[in-house]
Amino acid sequence: MVNGAKGRTVLLVKNLEVVYDDVVLVLRGLSIEVPAGEIVAVLGANGAGKTTLLRAVSGLLAPHRGKITKGTVTLDGTDITGADPARIVRRGLAQVLEGRRVFAEITVDENLRAGAYTRRSRTEVGESYARVLDLFPVLAERRKAVAGYLSGGEQQMLAIGRALMASPRLLLLDEPSLGLAPRLVEQVRDIVAQINQQGTSVLLIEQNAVMALAVAHSGYVLETGKVVKHGPAADLLADEDIREFYLGASERRSFAEVKTYRRRKRWSV
Repeated sequence: MVNGAKGRTVLLVKNLEVVYDDVVLVLRGLSIEVPAGEIVAVLGANGAGKTTLLRAVSGLLAPHRGKITKGTVTLDGTDITGADPARIVRRGLAQVLEGRRVFAEITVDENLRAGAYTRRSRTEVGESYARVLDLFPVLAERRKAVAGYLSGGEQQMLAIGRALMASPRLLLLDEPSLGLAPRLVEQVRDIVAQINQQGTSVLLIEQNAVMALAVAHSGYVLETGKVVKHGPAADLLADEDIREFYLGASERRSFAEVKTYRRRKRWSV
């Protein structure tokens, strides 16, 4: 079990700017904070900069021809701005990429053990393995199965379980509900809550705002690479603009109308 000390900050992103191909400015002075022991949701439409934010935090910008041009990323008090991804994992961060990205040709067991590649203690790896199988009983049942033959929901559980094998203090989740049936979305939500209750802080990137805000302590809304609103999750869920533009839940308009409606400029920056 990972224990987070309440009151400190596990992740601090300050005034971050990210450029792709030396031309396209995607993040524009973005700042967010993840308190230790909490779940923080980041919401926004496609192209808002959510995935770029995660790449900047986890050190995965370079393969996508992106770079940090301003700002800092601090993990547990250590500056990791632009650091090597393996070093960042060793500092206590793990990421579940959008689309699951399991190793399809090897077994569930081999996928999980690959997630512990930075760790040296067999005892600690064994404890993490037991924790993952306790969280995901279906993986225990199918640990000898080839990962590519799992269902989409099972692959998402495997991807999360593989990340937990690194015993992270901070877990980054990129669209974990994407493409899943409503019943499985609820299951993923409950698993995220359980992981957090065991002491792991979570940065949750989601388009499914209902799921994200139901489980998060606080949240940020991004538009065009900037934070346009943030606050406690309950307040964001009740905010009429967010319900209209991100949840499609306004009583005055259908979701189809909302998508083409000109956004009112009354965000509190």
